[in-house]
Amino acid sequence: MVKADNFERLPRPQLESMLAAGDEVVECLRLMAENGSNPVAEVLRDQGTFYEHNHYPNGDVFDRHSHAQYYYHAHRGANWVEHGHFHAFLRAPGMPDGVRPAKTKHPSDGEDVAHLVAISMDDHGLPIRLFTVNRWVTDETWYRARDVVAMLDRFLVDNARPSWAVNRWIGAMLRLYKPQIVDLIRRRDAAVAAWAAKKRNGNVFEDRELEVTAVAEIFVERQIRQIRRALG
Repeated sequence: MVKADNFERLPRPQLESMLAAGDEVVECLRLMAENGSNPVAEVLRDQGTFYEHNHYPNGDVFDRHSHAQYYYHAHRGANWVEHGHFHAFLRAPGMPDGVRPAKTKHPSDGEDVAHLVAISMDDHGLPIRLFTVNRWVTDETWYRARDVVAMLDRFLVDNARPSWAVNRWIGAMLRLYKPQIVDLIRRRDAAVAAWAAKKRNGNVFEDRELEVTAVAEIFVERQIRQIRRALG
């Protein structure tokens, strides 16, 4: 996990970008709160009965220019209490040149999509954790950590649907927490490698015993204070 005292080692332009993202996160949450809403309530609006495993909003959210995608859902299985979580992805046309799927027993079907990170939400519709998952959880195409890290800055959803504020909020969250997300992605690969070495037989990417690969607790206000402190 990236600690506060490590922020001072980050380049100043990155810290400034993170701070700007933090201001956007706070502003988006403020705008939603003024209307008695939050990111979860926004994506569930007019979606009918809320069912576990279903994607919200129906059909996911997809930016046809950046090829970023996300959805919200909930299911039992996590070792913590949450309402549900957002999954953020990037599809192949939006990826940097030169990245290639890793060699796994799950071949590419030509519709490559990489899972970047998940954002866990509490019952008040506010973010509480970031986490990464094994391949089978999201049925993604597996990319090595270095390639997924290279994709992070390309996540942008600039649509009005389902909510401009939520779309801006989730993109800003990925920028605000980029150091932690990079760490989670690297820990994801380390966890998969360690699991494969322990099990030795079978396909680690389809092993239902390995679901969540890395977790980080988050506090938006604390993150912003630490960035400001690192900027002096």
